[in-house]
Amino acid sequence: MLNIGCHLSVSKGFAAMGKEALKINANTFQFFTRNPRGSKAKAIDPKDALELQELVKENKFAVLLAHAPYTLNPCSADEKTREFAAQVMADDLERMEYLPNNFYNFHPGSHVGQGADAGIEQITALLNALLKSEQTTTVLLETMAGKGTEVGRTFEELKRIIDGITLSEKVGVCLDTCHVYDGGYDIVHDLEGVLEKFDQVIGLDKLRAIHLNDDMNPMGSHKDRHAKIGEGSIGLEAITRIINHPKLRHLPFFLETPNDIAGYAKEIALLRSLFKE
Repeated sequence: MLNIGCHLSVSKGFAAMGKEALKINANTFQFFTRNPRGSKAKAIDPKDALELQELVKENKFAVLLAHAPYTLNPCSADEKTREFAAQVMADDLERMEYLPNNFYNFHPGSHVGQGADAGIEQITALLNALLKSEQTTTVLLETMAGKGTEVGRTFEELKRIIDGITLSEKVGVCLDTCHVYDGGYDIVHDLEGVLEKFDQVIGLDKLRAIHLNDDMNPMGSHKDRHAKIGEGSIGLEAITRIINHPKLRHLPFFLETPNDIAGYAKEIALLRSLFKE
């Protein structure tokens, strides 16, 4: 079975997201841990979290993906900005234990002129301070498009972060199809080569989730503009190869395309029809 879902709003609570996922034939979903452009987090209702856990179990959902807010910059040149990122992520990881054994995805950040080496050191130090052996959540570093001074634009940069983490078993990678294509990895004409590169540099065992997005821009543009499935430069043919690839088909896929809920339902139906059982 194709494990696929989309980004859903957490505004009505955890169980409401699970019910909405079922309505659109999704068997997983992504959600923001708090306001994506702020720091405020809604108080967790333990009963609501338990209801979602039960729904997930009953309906045999794949692993869920929580997304950190966009405002975080763990490798900022400004110490207060880095401290803010650390506080928010620490709180998020505590809150994630209400939904145990799921994923928490974050953007590595932008080094804003310090250089990638300094940024990588700061991200590694942050994760070493945050990760705990008893946590059930796996933290995912997202592949980035290389816009501005983003860290994580290459597999090598992500590898250097992972190599510096003591509890590296608590860390993985979320590959964003739009971002890697924007970053210059040709997943349209050389998907096999890109996966071989990932395996050589990081290891496919670290690839835990995929953000499935088409791309408004050509390969290597470093822009990060998501397109609807089949309407961008990656295209439906290449996306079909991605979801069916023997090294990827078991992973959870999360749509972050510019859609409303009806649009996501259509994309999920389309992708399910293209998945070879």
